[in-house]
Amino acid sequence: MPIRTSGSTAIAAATLAASPYIHRAGKLDVRLATTQEEIAAAQSLRYDIFYDEMGATPTLEDRTHKRDIDLYDSICDHLLVIDHGDNGTPKVVGTYRLLREIVARQHRGFYSSGEYDLSPLLSKNFQARIGEGRQLLELGRSCVHPAYRNLSTINLLWRGIASYLTTHNIGFMFGCASLHGVLPTAHDATLSYLYQNHLAGPDLRVRALPEHYVPMNRLAPDQYDVREVVRQLPPLVKGYLRVGCVIGDGAFVDSQFNTTDVFILLPVEGIAARYSDRYKMSANDPE
Repeated sequence: MPIRTSGSTAIAAATLAASPYIHRAGKLDVRLATTQEEIAAAQSLRYDIFYDEMGATPTLEDRTHKRDIDLYDSICDHLLVIDHGDNGTPKVVGTYRLLREIVARQHRGFYSSGEYDLSPLLSKNFQARIGEGRQLLELGRSCVHPAYRNLSTINLLWRGIASYLTTHNIGFMFGCASLHGVLPTAHDATLSYLYQNHLAGPDLRVRALPEHYVPMNRLAPDQYDVREVVRQLPPLVKGYLRVGCVIGDGAFVDSQFNTTDVFILLPVEGIAARYSDRYKMSANDPE
């Protein structure tokens, strides 16, 4: 059984000893979960961050097990950052949930389809655009323990994702990026900036489902300070913008997770061009 430790989850060292890692930097490495114990550790970290820290509302099952659990966990790959520490007790300190298109089509579809109309990305025209045999990858449930929110951990997560993209011939990645809180008016400037400066073109423009659609173009450009908005963007959103992401039309208020979500779409070529060399560096190198 996993051992709960404050804000992170320990895993039996013997379990991880048999699991291959993708990249390693000092005491940290990144790998895909290979056992239910490792997935449970990721779910426990997600519970700590989403529910205890960010104020999400747990289901009865979540609260009973102290884990963030849903039906998609069983069909997704789980990327983990592991801290091996000094005491021989590895712990999960960062995670991303990855869902490939080929898997989604064989099961219940993509998680984001409950919030957004994904038809522009599932059309024959889009498949022709990304190329024969290439597929989509949905990113979700991203979180990092507060003590590890630094360049080393983020580097490892993105190195793991970069390797995954190559292995599975991914053409585009997508998912939702979250702004904390469920009042869109608190994010008027941020939503307006994203809509006015990073909106996807018509052929790629995923739109929030009508029953959930929250307008994003809320303020005129002269009604907010662009530099201040950019400065206050969540780090994950900044990271997505740096690799060339575009934004869907319409925000989604996620009452359970206490967030206002925006749809992001990332071309893999942009990531490769910016990060293929960068992620060969040591995690201790300057950004």
